[in-house]
Amino acid sequence: MNKPVNVLRALRPKQWTKNLLVFAALIFAKRLGDPYSTSAAIITFVAFCLLSSSIYLVNDVRDVEEDQRHPTKRHRPIAAGLVSPSFALILAVLLAAVGIGGSFFVGQPTAIVAACYLALTLAYTVWLKHIVIIDVLAVALGYVLRAVAGAAAIQVEISPWLLICTILLALFLVLCKRRQELVMLEESAAEHRPSLGEYSSHLLDQMIAVVTASTFMSYCLYTINERTVQELGTKHLMYTVPFVIYGIFRYLYLVHQKNQGGAPDRVLLTDAPLLLNVVLYVAAVVLILYFSSS
Repeated sequence: MNKPVNVLRALRPKQWTKNLLVFAALIFAKRLGDPYSTSAAIITFVAFCLLSSSIYLVNDVRDVEEDQRHPTKRHRPIAAGLVSPSFALILAVLLAAVGIGGSFFVGQPTAIVAACYLALTLAYTVWLKHIVIIDVLAVALGYVLRAVAGAAAIQVEISPWLLICTILLALFLVLCKRRQELVMLEESAAEHRPSLGEYSSHLLDQMIAVVTASTFMSYCLYTINERTVQELGTKHLMYTVPFVIYGIFRYLYLVHQKNQGGAPDRVLLTDAPLLLNVVLYVAAVVLILYFSSS
């Protein structure tokens, strides 16, 4: 019990990909080549990895009985009895303390955002995830706080458009995850999480359709917005729209045709076309922002 490999699995390092949103402000603020800003963003990323892992530990301890009855979650180290709950809680406190301390090292504004993220995710683990609709909004807000922390770390004002695009994309991923959970668990969904019993595949499909269209339009408007063009010094960002369209369509394909989507981090790392699309999108953004003329 408590072997290093099992402890590492309990920290869910694959889900640290969510914290890459911290670097969004660094890239779009054109600070990628600035040593101070890059260092601050990296420290913030590490801090959020520690904070998110601390929450995963608390969540798995709290839901250990439900996870043991779940077809996939029963293999998690705590549910499987490979990591003791007491050890997990002690480690969670230590990770949270180091994470908050690291964010304070970056700056007080970053620490405030990190503390808000920790409070939100704790509230979600204990209470909010049992409230229909509020549960998906709380998870989406966690993504937004990651992006805000990245902006606070490098001391830039985050674009309202970037916030809108972030929360819409986050809602898209969370709703797709809820749909996959509902399809996988079928009639027993409410036994694993009461709020799942309040959803239906039809309702989630409607919500996903609304969010998908909103995400498309918001990103398109962001790329051609006059303020965006002035701040970034280029109007060529609109050429990245096809990558966004393909990425969302590919994800919908995986959700509906391949029954994936229950774990966005796993999908991103294992689906080669989607991963390649993300890499090409980031490369296109960097090329446009840093090497092209207006």
